[in-house]
Amino acid sequence: MRDDDRPRSRLAHPPRWLTVAVLAFAGLCSAFMFTLVVPLQAELPTLLDASREDTSWVITITLLVAAVATPISGRLGDMYGKRRVIVVLLALLIVGSLVAALSSSIVGVIIGRALQGAVTGVVPLGIAIMRDVLPPDRLGTSVALMSATMGVGGAVGMPVAAYLALNADWHSLFWLAAALGVVGLALVLVYVPEDILRAPGRLDVVGAIGLALGLTGLLLFVSRGAEWGWTSPAALTSVIGGLVVLGVWGAYQLRTRDPLLDLRVAARPAVLFTNIAAIGMGFALFSSNVTFPQMLELPTETGSGFGMDMVGAALIVMPAGLVMMVISPLSGWLERTIGPRPLFTGGASFIVLAYVFVLLWSSEIWHIFVANLLIGVGIGFTFAAMPMIIMRAVPADETGASNGLNALFRSVGTSSASAVMGGVLAAMSVEVGGATIPTREAFEVCYWLAIIAAAVAVALSLFIPRHPTSAHPSLPS
Repeated sequence: MRDDDRPRSRLAHPPRWLTVAVLAFAGLCSAFMFTLVVPLQAELPTLLDASREDTSWVITITLLVAAVATPISGRLGDMYGKRRVIVVLLALLIVGSLVAALSSSIVGVIIGRALQGAVTGVVPLGIAIMRDVLPPDRLGTSVALMSATMGVGGAVGMPVAAYLALNADWHSLFWLAAALGVVGLALVLVYVPEDILRAPGRLDVVGAIGLALGLTGLLLFVSRGAEWGWTSPAALTSVIGGLVVLGVWGAYQLRTRDPLLDLRVAARPAVLFTNIAAIGMGFALFSSNVTFPQMLELPTETGSGFGMDMVGAALIVMPAGLVMMVISPLSGWLERTIGPRPLFTGGASFIVLAYVFVLLWSSEIWHIFVANLLIGVGIGFTFAAMPMIIMRAVPADETGASNGLNALFRSVGTSSASAVMGGVLAAMSVEVGGATIPTREAFEVCYWLAIIAAAVAVALSLFIPRHPTSAHPSLPS
């Protein structure tokens, strides 16, 4: 008898579709944290009575914590239970949101935003739970839906955050985040079953600290290098120190008995090339998040923009995220029909075409709208394919950590895009009416960089084995 036919055991054995829906909602909440304060960026120095350099940490700290916490939470989920770790992460989201909502100082807001960043780990953990509880014929579509939440949450959250920023006290953004966290936590406790597939071992505390220190150094260089100066002592110390720590960390991981991440599994061609290509996908996704809203909001008299307000611009950008969710059934069907690797290659190719389109045609608002829709299709396909490629190549008890590592590489791409796009737009600007405005050529350079990143991802995808050896009997090779 199916789960859906047993209403009396609904709480003990919730319907699978409801478990998937709840996990997807948790993913939406986590993705919303990245765009939560984007509409406030220009006003943060005034609101928090701090310098622009200091308030930039309100954005940066969330990216840093997300990148570091995601692979660690994945490993913790494999060891102690994925549902249990998701509950902890949602609790951290609630606490962080309350801290920020009750603060008027920059220190409190940064602490709150740091705690919010940890919730990003619910996406790879949710995918790992789906692998445990779903049959193979439903796994692809569900994973595509869960992966889509990373784009949908940010895209849908942007106009909501923009509306609240314009019409309410800025603390309301954090009260909304806390409310979403409470709803998500309650739903997970009721409708996500306890997982029984665990990986024995101990928590590699030394490995977790080493990974955190190394990644922090690299991501500080990527996210703050343009502001510090790429060759400044602070930037060079960050990148060199990060690389050295990661080198020592890697050697330690290969020698310790219960490593935080099994680098031998991560070195398998299917996993390695997918993760490297994920950097390009993260870069391509966030490139549009940086450039399109700015182009839409810049005054028309500058020759670079369309003069829209932040809510209107967010509504133009939002449909790309909705497309990712709408095409998730198609992504699942394509994954089962042609396999995840061709789906990844096709999705990355869509993104190349999208940026070529906007490079050639960007004189009307509908040009931006169409290009963004194409990017939504491409990201939807690639984000659906990557977890499936990973899961076909790793043991079942390493699904959480491996998908967390893949999410980390995507985070490196998004952080890089934020720094690079921001640097290009700042360097290629002119004074117009007392304001510094990026030129049309600056946006074109950004689109070329996104094309290169997506094209590299297409090339790397061709090296992924089309039929990797299945690491779990429930997944076909």
